[in-house]
Amino acid sequence: MHLADIPAGAQHILQTLAQSGYEAYFVGGCVRDLLRGVPPHDWDICTSARPEETEFCFAGHRIFETGLKHGTVTVLEEGEPYEITTYRTEGPYSDSRRPDYVRFVSSLEADLARRDFTMNAIAMGLDGSLRDPFGGAGDIQARRICCVGKPAQRFQEDGLRIMRALRFASVFGYEIESCTEQAIHNSRARLRHVAAERIHAELCKLLTGDSVGTVLRRFPDVLCEFWPQLEPLVQLKQNNPWHCWDGWEHTIHTVEAAPADEVLRLTMLLHDIGKPSCKSTDDQGVDHFYGHPAVSAELAGQMLRTLKFENRTRERVVTLVEYHDVQIPPRSQAVRRWLNRLGPEVFFQLLEVKRADSRGQAHAMVSRRLAELDALQKKAEEIIAQGQCLTRNDLALTGRDIIAAGIPPGPEVGRVLDELLDRVLSGEVPNERPTLLAWISH
Repeated sequence: MHLADIPAGAQHILQTLAQSGYEAYFVGGCVRDLLRGVPPHDWDICTSARPEETEFCFAGHRIFETGLKHGTVTVLEEGEPYEITTYRTEGPYSDSRRPDYVRFVSSLEADLARRDFTMNAIAMGLDGSLRDPFGGAGDIQARRICCVGKPAQRFQEDGLRIMRALRFASVFGYEIESCTEQAIHNSRARLRHVAAERIHAELCKLLTGDSVGTVLRRFPDVLCEFWPQLEPLVQLKQNNPWHCWDGWEHTIHTVEAAPADEVLRLTMLLHDIGKPSCKSTDDQGVDHFYGHPAVSAELAGQMLRTLKFENRTRERVVTLVEYHDVQIPPRSQAVRRWLNRLGPEVFFQLLEVKRADSRGQAHAMVSRRLAELDALQKKAEEIIAQGQCLTRNDLALTGRDIIAAGIPPGPEVGRVLDELLDRVLSGEVPNERPTLLAWISH
């Protein structure tokens, strides 16, 4: 670690506190990220100074007291906000989110002992020296997630730490230490006391991590605590020539195969959620799941509402789930109609969903399916590059032209435009002004 790695404003804050006679250290995520070789996003600071003493040290600076009750003062230095928190211990977490009270202490070790994971319980001085009473640096080197102290107590204090552990495992590719893992399974009911918005934020980060598949395989019970609709899928058997895995393993493979995008990975997690209720078995013992996209879309909408997803994300995921199994032939007419129905952005997302779904199916089927999807994408790109008509706005006629041709103003103008667009999309009529006018006259 070099001083050049630390912003000048952060350095100045530590220097100011030290020159005033107080201990001061960088702590938490910034130290963890430095040890991982990753640039920190923010620079949290802990100090032996009490909040009022911190404010006195930075008289003349812009100060925010939003966290003062819990010992945190935010100081603006060179235009950047820095949170400075007094060493503290914490009382019980009656609301499973925040401590009922905090008590300021003079011991850095006591402060570090209240933190969630050893990798987040390391303090670093301005000279790069570490205060690491719980072996967090060693756990980072070993790529291991381990609670500080007793895991059950840490998760009892704040149930969201369960999701944080899973998120770190997915994003960092770290192994969760066995005692910590067991406590996660045993404590998962604590998530029922955690605000939906907090679970939502951690879940999205978890899903876009490179090791998401490992986490989903080992902790489906955790996700079922806030989304019980997942449990039948976790248990689902699939005796079908298209599938070489059961429902949950297929789902995991599709999540892994999708680009690391929140909407796409949510879609893959939920795309088959309706299969269990649609399952039927024919005389040959083959399982079928007729109508499951529509059922999956309805359930996905309910589940995303439960976690307070914003409307745009929820509607996009529901649309992609609803159409994930639709068959689109790579012909101009069909592609134009689907580009019209979905819009180019959603259409190309749907192709990514279908690719991921294919990669989660029987290997013998995959290459042909992927080739078909590549042809579909190429055809769509050609249509867009050629500027072909896809919407009313692309028509060579406007509503004024329709009125000028003798159609009275009103709903009939819109009906004529829609009819013209339908004919153009089907290839029946070229999108040329004289031809369209002639069609109206006819």
